[in-house]
Amino acid sequence: MTARHAALGGAAAALLAAAALHATPAEAAAGRHDVVTWAASADRLGDGTPDRGYRMVVHTSVGGSDLRIRLSNAFGDRPLTLDSVYAGVQKSGAELKPGSNRRLTFGGGYSVTVPAGGTVLSDALPGGLPTATNLVVSLHTPDAAGPATGHGMAMQTSYTTQGDHTGEESATPWTETTGSWFYLDAVTVRTSAATGAVVALGDSITDGWQSTTDLNRRWPDYLARRLQKAASDVRGVANEGISGNKVLADGAGQSALNRLDRDVLSLPGVRTVFLFEGVNDIKAHTGVTAADMIDGYRQIIARAHAAGKCVVGATVGPFKGWSEWDAAAERVRQDVNAFVRGSGEFDAVTDFDRVLRSPYDPERVLPFLDNGDHLHPNDKGMQAMADAVDLTALDCTDGPRSTG
Repeated sequence: MTARHAALGGAAAALLAAAALHATPAEAAAGRHDVVTWAASADRLGDGTPDRGYRMVVHTSVGGSDLRIRLSNAFGDRPLTLDSVYAGVQKSGAELKPGSNRRLTFGGGYSVTVPAGGTVLSDALPGGLPTATNLVVSLHTPDAAGPATGHGMAMQTSYTTQGDHTGEESATPWTETTGSWFYLDAVTVRTSAATGAVVALGDSITDGWQSTTDLNRRWPDYLARRLQKAASDVRGVANEGISGNKVLADGAGQSALNRLDRDVLSLPGVRTVFLFEGVNDIKAHTGVTAADMIDGYRQIIARAHAAGKCVVGATVGPFKGWSEWDAAAERVRQDVNAFVRGSGEFDAVTDFDRVLRSPYDPERVLPFLDNGDHLHPNDKGMQAMADAVDLTALDCTDGPRSTG
């Protein structure tokens, strides 16, 4: 990796230069396909602003060629026009590496209109994109109005401006910052057909709340770094967490059941779904039972299996000390975790409860891993979670278990 990065140094060999990676005859014979390298769950983000520019920083996982982005108007009530979209590589802040910023097209044209409730995929951008790149997508909306679509809690600083400055590599026009991503919900690359991806479906812990902003210390980020160093065919990692999200009920974003197709199953190259969600259903005290949670899990397993994906289930972590904890919620959590561990219905299990809990009070997060609110792990906790994942289980080599 080091030698490759050195070979790509300098403006003349910018990471998105047109002369970069293309499929060799041997690669073409072996087959190549598109794999998701970054994603974020779509949600409603207030109202759109006309003549607004967004410069969004995202951290990729798997490398490859022929980058594409997916734009989402999932929550819009009218068509959304984007008249200028660029992809480049971050140098620092809103400034891009010289020569890296290149214009994306859609059906051969520079402008695209995304229908209300829909998504649009860009044309492939010739060239290569290495692993673990801070990719910068800049876009301009001339007449946005009505509900905007994006991802609220990015744990990443991005930038905004008035007017169209998408083609500029300088940071000068990008004077405002935002902690959200707007209209962009996935990035894909073309790579070996043997390469796959895992999607983490979850809530605020997966979304990275209380991890360090701008340092990519969410547990899926740590998992991506492990996969990059491992002899694994699964190299793409998509983070589909939403803070406050539930398995069964809409609220903070659509429920996991309602967004599964768009946020997970529609992404290319996905081999495995990693399901780590349920604490918000349990602690809300809305009458949700362990049986309700298990039924929701079973629906996700069945739908993912029907799509040919494996499902790794994770136990719900401890949260005693959080304001909504009580003994009744704890009983539901324990019953749900017993199902995850012992039912045999998941293709594999990761025991996050075991990783995070204190040996002195197993209903609490170990203080060393607790950010202080007794629910969300700190950076060390995020890393411990990623380290606990069995990477071989993500390969889904033999396919999903039979649901019949």
